[in-house]
Amino acid sequence: MRRLSRTTRIAGTLAFLFAFQESAFAYIGPGAGFAFLGSFLIILATFFLAFATILAYPFRLLIRLLVHRKSKTKSHVDRVVIVGLDGMDPRLARRFMDEGLMPHFTKLAQQGRFSPLATAHPSMSPSAWSSFTTGVDSSKHNIFDFITRDPCTYLPQLSSADIRQAKKVLPLGKYRIPLEKPSIRLLRKSKPFWKILGEHKIFSTIQRVPITFPPEKFNGVLLSAMCVPDLRGSQGEFTYYSSKLSGDQPDVGGVQVQVQVQGDKVETHLDGPDNSMVANGGKMKLPMTITIDRANNEALLEIDGQKVPLKPRTYTPWVSFRFKAMPGVKVNGIARFYVNSLAPDFEMYVTPIQIDPEKPALPISHPFIYAIYLAKKHGPYATLGLAEDTWALNERVIDEPAFLEQAYLIQEEREKMLFDALETTKKGLITTVFDTTDRIQHMFFRYLDPDHPANAGKDIEKYKNTIADLYANMDKMLARIQEKIGPRDLLIVMSDHGFSQFQRGVNLNSWLRDEGYLYLKDESRRTSDDWFENVDWSRTKAFALGLTGMFINRKGREAQGIVAEGEELETLKAELVEKLSNMKDSGREGASVMRRVFDTVKHMPGPYASNAPDLLIGYQEGYRHSWECATGQVTDEVISDNTKSWSGDHCIDPDLVPGVIFSSQGFQSENPHIMDLAPTALSLFGVDVPKYMQGKRLFEGSPFSPPSKPAPTKPAATPQKVEVS
Repeated sequence: MRRLSRTTRIAGTLAFLFAFQESAFAYIGPGAGFAFLGSFLIILATFFLAFATILAYPFRLLIRLLVHRKSKTKSHVDRVVIVGLDGMDPRLARRFMDEGLMPHFTKLAQQGRFSPLATAHPSMSPSAWSSFTTGVDSSKHNIFDFITRDPCTYLPQLSSADIRQAKKVLPLGKYRIPLEKPSIRLLRKSKPFWKILGEHKIFSTIQRVPITFPPEKFNGVLLSAMCVPDLRGSQGEFTYYSSKLSGDQPDVGGVQVQVQVQGDKVETHLDGPDNSMVANGGKMKLPMTITIDRANNEALLEIDGQKVPLKPRTYTPWVSFRFKAMPGVKVNGIARFYVNSLAPDFEMYVTPIQIDPEKPALPISHPFIYAIYLAKKHGPYATLGLAEDTWALNERVIDEPAFLEQAYLIQEEREKMLFDALETTKKGLITTVFDTTDRIQHMFFRYLDPDHPANAGKDIEKYKNTIADLYANMDKMLARIQEKIGPRDLLIVMSDHGFSQFQRGVNLNSWLRDEGYLYLKDESRRTSDDWFENVDWSRTKAFALGLTGMFINRKGREAQGIVAEGEELETLKAELVEKLSNMKDSGREGASVMRRVFDTVKHMPGPYASNAPDLLIGYQEGYRHSWECATGQVTDEVISDNTKSWSGDHCIDPDLVPGVIFSSQGFQSENPHIMDLAPTALSLFGVDVPKYMQGKRLFEGSPFSPPSKPAPTKPAATPQKVEVS
């Protein structure tokens, strides 16, 4: 009955939405601008479709119950609850458990199992969570990085989604009315295990698992995560207002707006998405006025008919507003405002403008109304895939306290979603992923190493316990989760990878230049800007982009490829593997930079290996692709210190950064892998595991039966170089 009441509430929300809808659906794609998802005719048709859906619901429910009764599998559990703590590290977990900071995790390990969890290759969130979702490696699910190169242009493109603008439009004067939906296609291949469960009538609630955008249809509800864009179409573009900006001010990313304080007022605007409904429409803008009350050290923001109090160094609640595309068509967004300073200079940070979950500009959930249901019940929440603004802290637009406050506000939102799922999903699968563990470790890992280059000139004491506090906070959340776990529920807490210090950045494009594999058009220069601006492709044999590896400039694949398939390609790859494997860091007394370098198709020979970098780089701890290498720059130096706040990382040899797995019941596997979660969940619900899955079941039969071998009370021995230090 609870599932019925939940669906009834969602249906009611849908009726409310369409009865009072003011905005058209829209899609904002990375680099694709703003494209409406429907014309007025489509909106009208959608209204009648929603109405018919509500009327038909009782009949559909009856059919579902009858089919469910016939198709019921022999389940070993009532529920499988998987809590993903992105980036939780086994070494740090063991350390903080031993120090008494994680008593509930310690008890969970004693009652069930705690072990390192081998991660995917490459060891980064998009590929690892995709392996979790599908039970296969990257060469079979097609996700190797956040970005890849467009072989036609050598420019970056999102790895997980393909976005195409609507082609059919109706011109009405200066307006352009789209008559069809834009194409939004998920590029991750293979099938999510919850979709297989759904085919056997097992319901799932999936919240914020990375690489689930755009959402796929299945028997359950899903809220998308990583790679959901902001309202401007980027993966997270903040706005920074300052009265002290000048022409000499360094570029800090985001949108920088210079303002003037005239008396007690600041008159400015907030940029929205491009207006594709107007020929050469440019960006939509919202006027803003900030009135400063110096006597009380506060201010008042006026935007879109609203008045929002501003207090220095305090986030506002989510503020909703509408950009007007044309008469009768508005696009909704939300943002938080944070004043760094009112005087003597005015400085204000605005988070990336999120898609408003109450009136989504594009489908960010399945069904579409699930995002709306969560917002109506629990209030507005961050929808951006990478919601914690690490880059704003990296560029010192905000400081550590502001970042931590933002991260924990998002954590609080996610907890409400999880506990809603625990309350309403009484049978089936629940999976919720939390990003806080990953984002805070990225930005505060330097505090675990006083000699980290990023510590130069910065505080190393005030936040030295931030990561310990983070793990302790996760322990407190675990205690609340365990209160909701029933006797036939299996609880798994896991992470996609661990963490390592990121001290030195390696620019493989600069190394390729020095070794004679990459050439610049102007031979008098040694450097090239972002996206290979000055690279001579007619002579370049290899290049690097993103965070995972190196591409060969292959004939027939890249637009200006020069390396022939066959013997020439294989000889070049072998040559590069040998040279890269022997790379030394002269700045660190000849320290070895690489642990292993992989020929991708030999290491992972799946059907999508040809889409990957031709060589995957397994760095030693302390090293990673440099920031410039990731964006296709060629710099003067090959290896340089990483001095940014983003001081911890995991884009290294995967054996060095396993994740964690905690289970409320012991299991037999000595070396669990992230690919094992999909077949394990299927088998727990009595569903046959597809033969193509590479993972293995962690349980044989019921998890509540005594294991065939005693389950260890401490984690299995960690791989070499993964001990707690």
